[in-house]
Amino acid sequence: MAMELPDQRLRQREYLLKISRAITAQLDLTSVLDLVITVAVEMLAGNAGLIALSEDELGTEPSMPPPPQQIYATAGIPAAALPAFRHLLALPIETLGKPNASAVLREIASETGLPLRQVIALPLTVAAAPVGTIYVFRAALNVSFNVDEARLLQAFADQAAIAVSNARLYQSVLREKQRLDAMIEQSADGVMIIDARWRITTFNKAMEQLTGWNRTEAIGRPCAEILGVRDTQGDNICLVDCPLQRRPPLNNPIVEGWLTSRDGRERYIQSRYAAQRSSTGAFLGAIANVRDITDQKREEQLQSTFISVISHELKTPVSIIKGYASTFQREDGAWTADAMQEGFRVIEAEADRLARQIQDLLDVSRLQASGMRLELSDWALPELAASVVQAFAAQTHDRFTFELRFTDDLPPVHADYERIRMVLTNLISNAIKYSPHGGRIRIGGHPMPELDQAVVYVADQGAGIPSEEQERIFERFYRIDNRLRRTTQGAGLGLYLSRAIIEAHGGTIYVESQVGRGSRFIFTLPLARRQITGETV
Repeated sequence: MAMELPDQRLRQREYLLKISRAITAQLDLTSVLDLVITVAVEMLAGNAGLIALSEDELGTEPSMPPPPQQIYATAGIPAAALPAFRHLLALPIETLGKPNASAVLREIASETGLPLRQVIALPLTVAAAPVGTIYVFRAALNVSFNVDEARLLQAFADQAAIAVSNARLYQSVLREKQRLDAMIEQSADGVMIIDARWRITTFNKAMEQLTGWNRTEAIGRPCAEILGVRDTQGDNICLVDCPLQRRPPLNNPIVEGWLTSRDGRERYIQSRYAAQRSSTGAFLGAIANVRDITDQKREEQLQSTFISVISHELKTPVSIIKGYASTFQREDGAWTADAMQEGFRVIEAEADRLARQIQDLLDVSRLQASGMRLELSDWALPELAASVVQAFAAQTHDRFTFELRFTDDLPPVHADYERIRMVLTNLISNAIKYSPHGGRIRIGGHPMPELDQAVVYVADQGAGIPSEEQERIFERFYRIDNRLRRTTQGAGLGLYLSRAIIEAHGGTIYVESQVGRGSRFIFTLPLARRQITGETV
């Protein structure tokens, strides 16, 4: 026996060394538990064992009753036999430390067929708070442990408890990090995190879509390179006036400006920063929440343009009407009948113009509030077009030639007569405005029976529309950016209302145009059902 003691102590030290290494080198909970239960069974010369941990990951206060335990690791016990051990886990540990097997242990052995005659329980505690229990089972009854062996077992249990607690803490932190990473990744806003050297460390999916940069390329680069937001002068704000470098530091600064993505898209973005600083104020990093507010910015610009244009468009006829009225009231005026008649004609024309502008504004307001309301009926397009053309022909004298080109087989349409009159009026009016040298204006249409629709067009020989503006001309308050914009009247509402009217009928409207060669506006309307089916009404 005297020769075996050094070998036994050497093995015991090796066991403790294994656990110490696990504490410093292994943070995977499953791996730590497997190592601990294997070493415990070897140390105690057992044939089976298990580790049960408290459901509370961090344990409980010493003064509180221990929480329920669940089995997390086993050695020598089949998975099918584990339910039989539930009564054992519910017993106080002090009742299991006796050499003889308890009645519960005998029941387990009988139910599972395992040779279990003795159980040794080693409580796992950290800072006096219970973490779990190691259970080692023997097939034979052994003598009690001496003082040195008891100390060794206690040291082993303490080391194992620390290893298990560290692994569980790491697992909890890892899960929390994964949860936060998922929240950042799925955020609708762009999220970017930078370190103390202004290098990007986190770059979510929304940031990829916003900037056009892949995260594998963006991470590690300076934030000013990837998120080069420009101010009104076109300067990179991050380089010339970074809000995170101001003194004194700003609380949650906000930056707004234009961003050109890697694929050439222009976006107006808003970045909100939350900086981390040391106790001395040194910059440690920051998180940026980046939002695409292009639509909001354009809406603000449209509203600003609208106020400017409308104030001019409404004031002009009012000023003309007031001017003529004031002139006619002068006592020293001697007006001929022709002069008076011309003055009244101008006043009436300007009043009509003012009424149309107010009506357009009301229509836009109603459209935004409750949508487009239609009064549908069946009627012939050529007759309406001829009526609209007649009114314009009387105003344009000989500068324009109007041609009606409707096919003879065009059936009646099922539409709102007055609304479509407004569409034709807007399109022909635009054709006149943007054809400063006059020319031919063609209005025509033909049926598409296979789609139950009529195709209508208004074509001119005017200035034309650049390709990059052909979609935007249907936006509210938008006007083509050319020299004619400064010399033609309008608030940019006609085409917006026209599209709303046509789409309310279930149709579409678009433009085909070349700069310097004119434009052709095309829209569709539903045909009258009785003409398609041959039914009598």
